[in-house]
Amino acid sequence: MFTEAQLYSPVTTGADGDVTVHLSDEHPGVHDPAYRARRNAIAALALNFRPGAAVPQIDYTGEEQEVWRIVSAELARKRERYACTEVIEAAGRLGLPGDHIPQLDEVTSKLVPLTGFQYVPAAGLVPLRAFFGSFADRIFHSTQYIRHHSFPLYTPEPDAIHEILGHANQLASPRFAAIYETVGAAVARCTTDRALKFLADVFWFSMEFGVLREDGEVRCYGAGLLSSYGEIEEFRQAELRPLNILEMGTAVYDITHYQPILYCAESIDEIEEVVGGFFATMDDEVVRGLIGTEV
Repeated sequence: MFTEAQLYSPVTTGADGDVTVHLSDEHPGVHDPAYRARRNAIAALALNFRPGAAVPQIDYTGEEQEVWRIVSAELARKRERYACTEVIEAAGRLGLPGDHIPQLDEVTSKLVPLTGFQYVPAAGLVPLRAFFGSFADRIFHSTQYIRHHSFPLYTPEPDAIHEILGHANQLASPRFAAIYETVGAAVARCTTDRALKFLADVFWFSMEFGVLREDGEVRCYGAGLLSSYGEIEEFRQAELRPLNILEMGTAVYDITHYQPILYCAESIDEIEEVVGGFFATMDDEVVRGLIGTEV
């Protein structure tokens, strides 16, 4: 299993076909049998999904719907205060519901007219090559489970709130969606794990945790910031550095804590030129030239 999955909740299938989501000892829902059974059932539906089939419909509980309503309202307020104009306007056009958790096909129906992106279910963390590679076809793999109700404003792993309120609001922007598609095309040119990891890390410091300067303020555009109640207020306390592909692709960082170093663009144009331009040309040789060692 790839390294990143160990930090979240690995999903396994037993010899009897039973699907199990392995929550860490610190997970808010680890001691809640009903929540664990719920996670297993939702993961099983995703694992059974095949391209071209109907996307599984989740019968969300009242408790889960309430978590969505709380987080959606809080993040909407913070997005207006801390997000960049490109994201705010994209979110307005997308018009995600605040009163209920949208099914993935509902997200798709709203996104396709804007940027052509479609959502498909994921049981948990998707291997890097499959996750990023699908962007070339404007497909986004999304979890469908919701964080534990005891901590509605916190999750130790990506859930539907992150995937939808973070990524979908970002993907509703044609400019950002085009960068995602370029990432997907780059994956096909990367044959080594080192190059793929470099790509993932540049994506982390841009499309997940990217910030930019706008009207004299630092604002966010990264999905990880847009979907984190705590981190969206903390990012201005980080050390801000200019965009630097080599640093972004080789930085050592801890995904379980607020990011102490972020890379700040001067505009959307710079994100497209520097980040998008890198993804448009990257392959094993480009990465090898940057890091100066065998990839």
